[in-house]
Amino acid sequence: MKDRLENTSGIPVKPTYTAEEADGAGAADPGLPGHFPFTRGVYDTMYRGRLWTMRQYAGFGTAEDTNRRFRFLLDSGQTGLSVAFDLPTQMGMDSDQTMADGEVGRVGVAIDTIDDLAILFDGIDLGRVSTSMTINATAAVLLAMYVALADEQGVSRDSLTGTVQNDILKEFIARGTYIYPVEPSLRLVTDIFDFCARELPRWNSISISGYHMREAGCTAVQEIAFTLANGLEYVERAVGRGLNVEDFGPRLSFFFAAHNDLFEEVAKFRAARRLWATLMRERYGASDRACMLRFHTQTGGSTLTAQQPENNVVRVAMQALAAVLGGTQSLHTNAFDEALALPTAHSAKLALRTQQILAYESGVASTADPLAGSYYLETLTAQLEEEARTYLREIEGRGGAAGSISYIVDEIQRAAYAYQLEIEGGDRVVVGVNDYREEEAEPRIEGPAFPELEKRQRERLARLRSERNADDVERVLERLALAASGAENLLPHIVEAVKARATLGEISDSLRQVWGEYRTAS
Repeated sequence: MKDRLENTSGIPVKPTYTAEEADGAGAADPGLPGHFPFTRGVYDTMYRGRLWTMRQYAGFGTAEDTNRRFRFLLDSGQTGLSVAFDLPTQMGMDSDQTMADGEVGRVGVAIDTIDDLAILFDGIDLGRVSTSMTINATAAVLLAMYVALADEQGVSRDSLTGTVQNDILKEFIARGTYIYPVEPSLRLVTDIFDFCARELPRWNSISISGYHMREAGCTAVQEIAFTLANGLEYVERAVGRGLNVEDFGPRLSFFFAAHNDLFEEVAKFRAARRLWATLMRERYGASDRACMLRFHTQTGGSTLTAQQPENNVVRVAMQALAAVLGGTQSLHTNAFDEALALPTAHSAKLALRTQQILAYESGVASTADPLAGSYYLETLTAQLEEEARTYLREIEGRGGAAGSISYIVDEIQRAAYAYQLEIEGGDRVVVGVNDYREEEAEPRIEGPAFPELEKRQRERLARLRSERNADDVERVLERLALAASGAENLLPHIVEAVKARATLGEISDSLRQVWGEYRTAS
């Protein structure tokens, strides 16, 4: 086996580390957990006081299908919900639109109306469960549906806990589920900040996501830099709008990937936490609460292999360990069969059990930041932080993250290409893919009957259109479009629209008529 002398970020790895190496890299005293700049974690005792939230990501087919999976996971010991939405929902299209053909319910749950959301959470108390929604371009609509559903069920808004992803910049960079041009898209982000600060004091108004950029091929150091660059752009927009950083800063959250290089990943989380706290203090004079980088972690989907899929159980366990050692606040562990199809109930439970074994059997939750003081880890933390600062200076020189989209995309593509060349050249071993291979039978994949799901969803939508008050819907959509052409916060108008049973597609189309759609340069 060839010795690997560099980690995935291209930082040389020495055979041995000493105090001198750590000092030479500028590794500062990491301090204590729960104290600025939070290198060692955001809470004094970390998991001794409270374990991370075990939040398995789920969603497919109709709301009924996903509700059954949610209840299964909650019965199995999951402690928070995480909703995956299908592509039409993410792109602001109703299930009966032509562009939605063949995509309804395929990569997440189809949500067209507040009534779909009511079915999704049937039997689940919104006032007692923490819900994360992975939604961006239509984040305002899904958040409005959640708030309106709580209102209709008599659940107070100040008891709602959870997160809406609401990170549109990474959609332009890495994922592609954008709708509107950049500027109105950023307006919606800050509308949610403002609304949550006033109406939802326990709700995280954004989950600034490095995960999808890592999935697209960026390195660990790029994941830190590009995520924090996007975060700074959002903060700058909110402050420019007149919002107080102390009102929205404590509810900012982050979302990172966990990949296979154990020490690099642990150092990544620590470096990101320290760098964010330092920047927020230096630039905005933020208090400790507004400086804390709290984050969710998902194990690396792009690291899963279709070949010898049982090997993914080991990969996921190792990545989950990195997230916990790095101080994550919540965690999703991928199922081993996700490179092949939607997870089965069996594989989803095994992924959850992986977290539970880490929590209760491994001893890693017994003390905060147990790797602190390691010469290698502290050196690597400092190196990743400094490399991330270099990227941040470049992005700031280009006018910030919103003005650096093409630059960030190019950097990610270069990193992804270099990584793939390493695999194809055999310089990086992926067990079962380019080494230790075996002849395997073609896997048998069974999944939901999507055409039938699509038919059921469209029938439900047709019934709603025939039963609702069409004049009321038209009036609220007209008021929304008028507000979109001005400067007032759109969330109250969207809440009004979803309560009138306007559909997600109709609300999105009202904004499209005012703002148009984003088009990439040809």
